[in-house]
Amino acid sequence: MDIGVVFQLDPPARRVVELSQRAEAAGFSHVWSFDSHLLWQEPYVIHSAILAATEKVVVGPMVTNPGTRDVTVTASTFATLNEMYGNRTVCGIGRGDSARRTLGLPPVDIAHLREAVGVIRALANGREATHRGIEMRLPWVKESALEVWVAAYGPKAIKVTGEVGDGFILQLADLDITEWMIKHVRRAAEQAGRDPSTVKICVAAPAYVGDDLVHQRDQVRWFGGMVGNHIADIVARYGDHGAVPHALAEYIKGRQGYDYAEHGRADNAHTAFVTDDIVDRFCVLGPAQAHIDKLTRLKELGVDQFAVYLQHDDMDHTLAAYGETVIPAIRALG
Repeated sequence: MDIGVVFQLDPPARRVVELSQRAEAAGFSHVWSFDSHLLWQEPYVIHSAILAATEKVVVGPMVTNPGTRDVTVTASTFATLNEMYGNRTVCGIGRGDSARRTLGLPPVDIAHLREAVGVIRALANGREATHRGIEMRLPWVKESALEVWVAAYGPKAIKVTGEVGDGFILQLADLDITEWMIKHVRRAAEQAGRDPSTVKICVAAPAYVGDDLVHQRDQVRWFGGMVGNHIADIVARYGDHGAVPHALAEYIKGRQGYDYAEHGRADNAHTAFVTDDIVDRFCVLGPAQAHIDKLTRLKELGVDQFAVYLQHDDMDHTLAAYGETVIPAIRALG
């Protein structure tokens, strides 16, 4: 199982580049970033700097969306980065949350997401695509190779992921929910005539190595609020029976709204509804051995990559602990 890391793009950008270099040296396989242009710095500028400063890590957004970023521009951006740095990018994409809502816009619809996956992948890989009724290609693209991984929670997005995605991004590390989601993605892939095993599975969640669980929970409680935004939309549309795992529908019942100005922040004031139990289930906390144990369980469920959301007050120690202890232990599993 690969281990990736996810950064918010707060200034200074050079700090993210330095952390990315350290992540590569520690054995991390992927460097991901948020993509929400009103809240954080521009990802593709920083991605280029990360790629220039490293040799092996694969870099991409977790996640972009086809509403704030034109799909043809996105494809061209990835193809350019691949030409410059040797096919070391991946496109994580979803319907859009904070990037859209901070503009007063809803997430894009499923049809738009489905089309975006195909257009971005075709153009970035030098193939022809039809977009807005026009046949097009990027004539200068020769050897670019790009995978498009879809972030999903709801039934329609999960179905699209299985049908057209190269990978599935699940932003939480609950074991039961992960098993449920993987089953539904693979079922959708099989029904579409695809080999379900070809859809890569990435679980992304905050990880904090240490012994003070009370402090760790408070530092990552924001994540339950972020996930709650997505689940609240799904429950409002489909109801709380069957559209998502029961545990997800239950935990948002105490949700009282959300301020996107505090999105992804440890001091987010809109996360009181997120219980300690939910934090423990969604995140990976405790000493290094607890991380090894939970990641081993995720690997057994079929997870191909665990991506560490590194947004808390002890980033350096957690990054080092993963490099020194967790990653070698997971690699030893084969």
